Parts: sequence; structure tokens; C-alpha cells
Amino acid sequence: MKKTDTFSFGPWKITTAKGAILKAGDVDRISAELELPSLPEMVFGDNILQIDHSAGFGIQFNAIDALKGVDNRHDLMKVAVAEEWQSKRQDSEYIKEVIKPFDWTFTTDYRGTLTGKNKMTMKVESTDERIDMEQLKVKEKIYFYEDVILFEDELADNGISKLNVKMRVMQGGFFLLLRFFMRVDGVLIRINDTRIYHKAGSSYMLREYSSKERKMEEILGLKVPITDPTELAQHLVLKNEIFEKLSFPDGVDEKFGVEQSVCQG
Repeated sequence: MKKTDTFSFGPWKITTAKGAILKAGDVDRISAELELPSLPEMVFGDNILQIDHSAGFGIQFNAIDALKGVDNRHDLMKVAVAEEWQSKRQDSEYIKEVIKPFDWTFTTDYRGTLTGKNKMTMKVESTDERIDMEQLKVKEKIYFYEDVILFEDELADNGISKLNVKMRVMQGGFFLLLRFFMRVDGVLIRINDTRIYHKAGSSYMLREYSSKERKMEEILGLKVPITDPTELAQHLVLKNEIFEKLSFPDGVDEKFGVEQSVCQG
């Protein structure tokens, strides 16, 4: 059974939905549509986090769109770790079963799905502006917090692959972290993060994407807990980053902050 909740503040409405994992029939259908030999063990197809502006535009986070970013043609893990892969994973029954090469770690660079009616969507452009992470550390009253899992797979007991999105609304705006966490035991750890921040009173969001990874043997040498993505992220090597401004559609201007209109739906 799917549970849906809403939260409203200013011109914004957040909708979250949480339900069960996909049933076999849906798994087969979506696998065929995405041309993926298999899907993660747990795909929460009904789970979403949607942020809507009263003007008719917004951004949504869901598992199916995230899985569209998975490479369905190449086994990227072999490319990433080459010799280590051949020596440490050759005895894996799971890998032997894979007939068609694809990225079975389900790595995705998904950064959210822009939504809107009649071309009423946010404009995406590169920016030199950065999210003020220090400002976000300042304690503010949190009006709303949610953590929504989109998919998870234990990689046939060889590690974990997980995508979830967390969001909090404060007096000064809202902040969101979409995190893809992958650990292939004995081989590699990877974290793809998307952070989105909207400052109340502004007419845009800032979106920052980063991809980090590091060989497992190096992480083990640092004595870092391998099950804690927050701790691990500080010790991984940056591979790629993208900084974007999501500007509101023409004619839409943020006029008031969260503190002026907060209500629970």
C-alpha cells in the first residue's frame, strides 16, 4: 500500500510517496523498456519526492528515471578496476550468469527530473555560484524532513548499491541530497552525490553533482568504516563535478520566504 504525504510552504508543495518494491510483472516490463538484463533487487517504483512551485514547475526524484542512467551496454566495473576485477571476481557465480554486458552495479548520474506544464520548466545552465555549505551548518528550525529510498541491491552479496534522497526545509530555504552509494567488496567504493539548495526569496535553485571513488584496499588501509557513506565520502577521490543553476521560468519570481507561510498538509 502506498502512503502519500504533502507539506506546503510559501509557493512550494512537497509530495512524498512510499510503497512496496516492484512486483515481478512490473520488473519484467521495466527491464524490457530500459533494455537492462536485470533491475536492482529492490526497486521502489512508487516512491517519489516531488517539489512543486505554485506556478506549475518543479523537480521530481524517482527510481525509474534514475535507472535510465544505467549503462545497459557495457560492464563499467571491468573498465574501472581491470586487473583487480579479473583476479578477485572471477569466481563470482553472479557475474558468470550475466550473458549480456551491462553495468550490474546500477551506477547512475541521475540528478532529478524537471517537471512542468506547457513548457513551464526551469532553465538549466552552468554557474560559478556555489552552495554555501557552511551556512547550511548553522542550526535552524527544521519544518520538514524526509528520506526516500529509490532502489537498493546487495550485488549478490558482493557489496551494496543504493540510491536515496533526503530533504529538509528550514526557515531560510530548502536543501536536498540525492546519494548513490556503491561498494563492491574487495574492489571499489563509489559515491555520486547531487545537492540542491534553494534560498528563500531567490528565483533559482543551485544544483551540484559530484562523483567520487576509491579502491577498497586503499580505504581499508585508512581504517574507515566501509558501511558509512557519510564518513567514506570524505576519503574518496573526486572524479567529476558539475555546477548548475536551475532558474525559474520567465515571469516567475520568488516573493516571500518560508518563514512567512509554513503549513503542514
